[in-house]
Amino acid sequence: MTPLTQQIIYVCSDAVGETAEAVAKATLRQFSSEHVKIKRYGHLKSEDEIVRIVTEAAGTGGFISYTLVQPELRELMKEESLKQGVRAVDVMGPMMQAYVDTFGSYPKREPGLLHSIDDAYHHRMDAIEFAVKYDDGKDARGFVLAQVVLIGVSRTSKTPLSVFLSHKGIKTANLPLMPEVNLPEELKPAPGRLIVGLTMQPEHLLGIRTERLKTLGLPSSAQYASQERIIEELKYAEDVMKSLNCPIIDVTNRAIEETAGIIIEWLYR
Repeated sequence: MTPLTQQIIYVCSDAVGETAEAVAKATLRQFSSEHVKIKRYGHLKSEDEIVRIVTEAAGTGGFISYTLVQPELRELMKEESLKQGVRAVDVMGPMMQAYVDTFGSYPKREPGLLHSIDDAYHHRMDAIEFAVKYDDGKDARGFVLAQVVLIGVSRTSKTPLSVFLSHKGIKTANLPLMPEVNLPEELKPAPGRLIVGLTMQPEHLLGIRTERLKTLGLPSSAQYASQERIIEELKYAEDVMKSLNCPIIDVTNRAIEETAGIIIEWLYR
């Protein structure tokens, strides 16, 4: 097994590489990834650069996430990674091919065209970085700076929903609610900020938490996945949401996109 200190995701692009890096960062948020780092190579122009990066990834046991619009570089990345046994994820290629196959048009093949330097693009990237920085209530300052604050008990889709909203350019922070932890002073209604409560039916939450314990290799008998604990947490969360007078969404069997659509409508109406 590759040593923990050498776990690397290589982000490669013939432009800046921010799209591939944003996807990599969103992926890392779903794992215990404190020993994984991202190494970005942008503005790639030559075959030698591709070969060198793939060789480096093979040596460290990492994998590659890439956005290469130049067809010759993209094909070389596929061939070289296959030859050296390195997993390489083409972030943009399948979407471009779907466009060609469906609409019969062809890409301009200009590196960086996707990222025309405009206000909307920078706004979106700022929102993505914000969601990562202020995930899980790690810094209470985020509640003051956010456009949307999501609150709810553990496993009610707060993090993936934050990431989804950030890709819409919405600065989103979230806070897990637990009876034993006092609410931060920064969490209070304020003009220009929407606090949204997320809840879930107890039996559904029980199933999700039980599966989570299995994934972590922990016994299903842990208090985290007990019906009594879940009901206690949900009741506490409900009381908090009522005290804040915030809208509540039941996310049971609801897609992230659907929940995000409701929040966006509330935010801009």
